[in-house]
Amino acid sequence: MNTESLNESIGGFLNDLTQDKLDLSECMYDTVKPGAMAEKLKRAAPYNMFLTAIRDSKPTHDEPLTITMQEIFDESLGEIETSVQINFEIEICWLLAFYHKAGILDKPLLVLYGAADPDLDEINKVKSNVNAIRIKMPPEYAVSHSKIMLLGYADGTMRIVISTANLTMFDWHNCTQSLWMSPLLPALTEDAEPTAGESPTGFKADLLRYLVVYQVEQLEPWLERIRKTDFSAINVFLITSVPGAHVQPAPWGCTAIGTVLEQHMVPIDDSIPIVCQSCSIGSLGFTPMGWVQRDLLRHMRRNRSQVNRLRGFIFMPFKMIHPSKRNALASYDGNISPYKQELHDRQSWLTAHLHQWKSDQRHRSQAMPHNKCYARFNEQEQSLYWFLLTSANISKGAWGHTDRHSLLTIANYEAGVLFLPNLWLV
Repeated sequence: MNTESLNESIGGFLNDLTQDKLDLSECMYDTVKPGAMAEKLKRAAPYNMFLTAIRDSKPTHDEPLTITMQEIFDESLGEIETSVQINFEIEICWLLAFYHKAGILDKPLLVLYGAADPDLDEINKVKSNVNAIRIKMPPEYAVSHSKIMLLGYADGTMRIVISTANLTMFDWHNCTQSLWMSPLLPALTEDAEPTAGESPTGFKADLLRYLVVYQVEQLEPWLERIRKTDFSAINVFLITSVPGAHVQPAPWGCTAIGTVLEQHMVPIDDSIPIVCQSCSIGSLGFTPMGWVQRDLLRHMRRNRSQVNRLRGFIFMPFKMIHPSKRNALASYDGNISPYKQELHDRQSWLTAHLHQWKSDQRHRSQAMPHNKCYARFNEQEQSLYWFLLTSANISKGAWGHTDRHSLLTIANYEAGVLFLPNLWLV
């Protein structure tokens, strides 16, 4: 799309929105009470986790733990003066409609995106306050896949949002997505020590280390702002992946979650499986004893027990939740699962671990999951040991694999938050 047609597209979209010509049910503005998000976030503590509203599932619109895009920019959370959107796929006209609705269309916006899009290439010529930079990945199959928002408020505070959703109309309408929103993070005093404002989980240091890897000059003011912000109210761990061959133990990918679990997780009975839910499935190998067990699950079963560390390799039971073709055909949008038959034929062992998507209690059984999450919980005792909300699908590119030189090789940028309820409930 050239600059003229992009300008016309954005202008038409925003004009229709201003004149109330858009179908409100399409953008779901009619389901949101302005000024109420701060109270909703307060009630969601200490987890601060939401599922996105489903357009065609009316019961989800009134759930206390459901969120819509426009609520992220709600005035009750603060007056946004600047923001960053880091994502894989972004429909810029759709996104700017929400900025317009929130009255921040002309505020500085930095966009880091992964998927090629001519609209984003030209957006700065149409909206001079929007700076879009594509994160180009060397390997053809690698992607910049993280979904992060940095929101800076006029009073010097800021907020972090991490989700599973691309910034597209499709992802926010009828797909099940998860989202975590940080508490309000105040600015530190001018005389604060350089190490001040860290969370008990090390979130601040981990976020800075992750953002530095991008080597994007336009992020420098944000790095400085983060350094001068108090993150002590954050109670989740940041788990990220960055491209490269990393010396272990690396602070990225499967090694990162393993390190946190080894430091904080109580010993768990080996019979309790790890549950994985992914919107796509990569090439996992010809046997479960390969990458799935050797790299991914080996780290996800780690805990504080010295005994378990000495036991070495054991087979870790796991369950994989993924929509079947029948699930997909019966969904609101009738979208077909991306898991291909030819790929499954090469790893048919996965059948014994597959479980269909179902979410009756949250009214989302027909809303196919673009969600990515991992958990370990005791079904009989109804106790949750840990839960990870992330952009990372089950793939070597997302989590990394150990090569013959014992390096952890990762292809993608990914980001997620790890919840350890036992740290909050003691």
